[in-house]
Amino acid sequence: REGNGTYNRMSVAVSDGDPAVITNISMVLIPPPAGAPVPERLTQRAAVAAWTAEIDKAASTGKFSGVWLWAKNSKAITSGARGKADREAGIDNTLDTRFRIGSMNKMFTAVATLQLVERGKLSLDDTLGKILPDYPNTNVASKVKVRHLLSHTGGTGDIFGPEFEAHRLELKTLQDYVKLYGERDLQFEPGTKWEYSNYGFLLLGVLIEKVSGKSYYDFVAENIYKVAGMTNSGSEPESVEVANRSKGYLRDQFKLVSNEPTLPWRGTSAGGGYTTAADLMKFADALMANKLLKAETLAEATRPQFTTGAYGFGFQIGRPDEARTYGHGGGAPGMNAILRVYPESGQSVIVLCNLDSPSASRIGDWLHARMPLK
Repeated sequence: REGNGTYNRMSVAVSDGDPAVITNISMVLIPPPAGAPVPERLTQRAAVAAWTAEIDKAASTGKFSGVWLWAKNSKAITSGARGKADREAGIDNTLDTRFRIGSMNKMFTAVATLQLVERGKLSLDDTLGKILPDYPNTNVASKVKVRHLLSHTGGTGDIFGPEFEAHRLELKTLQDYVKLYGERDLQFEPGTKWEYSNYGFLLLGVLIEKVSGKSYYDFVAENIYKVAGMTNSGSEPESVEVANRSKGYLRDQFKLVSNEPTLPWRGTSAGGGYTTAADLMKFADALMANKLLKAETLAEATRPQFTTGAYGFGFQIGRPDEARTYGHGGGAPGMNAILRVYPESGQSVIVLCNLDSPSASRIGDWLHARMPLK
């Protein structure tokens, strides 16, 4: 059980060898067990005071470095910043600091894909091969549909691992990833299983480029960032000097070190861009106001698309026994971030950190369990 009132189940897989080696660790959020204490819902004023105290406590013990923003109807209820954006230069985090957001870019990729569906340029049931007839693996091309990619049910696998490590700085375009991973086969029959797939969202970016005739980055900038008024978001390569972009710090033994040796050459449609808390509030507001997607499209994207029930089309979804929420988290070495949207009450909660997971998700979950839902 976390101190924020949430419960997790951790599974550890070990090899059969001697000595046994841990091969996988996974942790999933689970409903509170019967009879478990449930945090009390607080008034808005009390929640602000208690949440700020929780953040200060985490910051003072080195568990939080970043920003937070809790908003309702486009207005901030509370926001702030703690910690350093650049420890070497002594630069503080501020509300203008841009943070790397890992997989949160999947929301932008999903919205861009669904905009093309709304415009009749793409169908959820189009196969990969229909749009990309020269895709290297014909089995993948003939069976994987757009809806599978959006919902992590395509069996398309991941992009991170030894191959990525070996070619990290050579992977400069979305096509470079297809050249590296495009020949491998399916990990399971599409639609039969849910398994998080960064490569699936990489492929959505390739589809967006093919169908729109524009680069993935330009399409997202024009159709999402510009429409929502997001002026501080992007995915410029790491070699480009981006004003106010924080440095990330991962824990190595008992020290915090730069995450630079782990970063991709550039963020992709699977993740790796950067943004600010204010820009994410604008994104949440634009979604709720149906400026980015029609109401019926957003409803489909934010309902469970598989029996696991926790994922739609590019959006993570809250538990069915709680107030309806959608959004996404992002986590990688030296970065952690969350956006959670509460459409029925017009609220959004954003936490961005330049430390390892769960520095942001822990803070967001703490408020989620106690905030007023009206």
